[in-house]
Amino acid sequence: MVEGIHDLEMSDDVSRGPGVAVKKTIPILRSDLLRVARLDVSEALRSRWFALYSIVFGGLVGLLFVFGLTESQILGFLGLSRLLVTYIQICMAILPIFVLITTVRSLAGDREAGVFEYLLSLPVSLSGWFWGKVIGRFVVIFAPVFLAMAGAAGWAVHQEIPVPWSLFGFYTALLAALSWCFLGLAMLISTVARSTDVAQGAAFFVWLVMVLFLDIILLGLIVQQQVEPEIAISIALLNPLQVFRTAAMMLFDPSMVLLGPSAFVILDTFGTDGYIAYALAYPIALGSVAAAIGYVIFRRSDLP
Repeated sequence: MVEGIHDLEMSDDVSRGPGVAVKKTIPILRSDLLRVARLDVSEALRSRWFALYSIVFGGLVGLLFVFGLTESQILGFLGLSRLLVTYIQICMAILPIFVLITTVRSLAGDREAGVFEYLLSLPVSLSGWFWGKVIGRFVVIFAPVFLAMAGAAGWAVHQEIPVPWSLFGFYTALLAALSWCFLGLAMLISTVARSTDVAQGAAFFVWLVMVLFLDIILLGLIVQQQVEPEIAISIALLNPLQVFRTAAMMLFDPSMVLLGPSAFVILDTFGTDGYIAYALAYPIALGSVAAAIGYVIFRRSDLP
């Protein structure tokens, strides 16, 4: 990363007055953001974790094809639909922890490596550097997930297997929202933590808490503590993992029979279309707010 930062070149735009300086602020910030994003992507492509990350998701799709899920029929889902349903359920378990663990090393690792000392002496703004890291990391995280799905769709078209394009588009948007959500949380953790070990431990703790507060734990609370169902469901819908899981379930079970009485509360409150919109908007909003808080802490903190 240090070598990449040295590649940032100073802009030759010199302010000739207050008005010119204001007009040039946005182009300079955009230039910094794109340069840092490009450098972060280039660094990730050379790393071993990205190779492992790509193999995991590409291998999942390959294994699903090998085991013949595209030819099976379950609950009326035939062809590629069955593969996508299985793939997105697996992504729910793997994607968040991958995003958290790999991303929290970003700022925390750079702080330990002494990158910030170089940052303060180079012609790159703090906002451009921080948000450039966010954009670059999102591209690196989401690209293997999307390319695996796109490869499956391309192979299905070649083999004349039916491709549910509406389902494909929704799953793509849902995975992008989940990736952005946990990316924002990871950036917040990495700005607060002062060491890589602490950042990784905090990331694992956040993921574990979200996993624990899925349906099974909440149903246990209702039975033992006699909590109002509406309160328990409201808590569940604050968990992005639960939101993702419920939205994915809604596609192959619109009445959400598997959720039991909880489905009536969700459908009466949101409706099918309303909940799908919520499942896309809430994770994106949560990730954006977390990243923004992380940026504020980053600017106000003692960088070195």
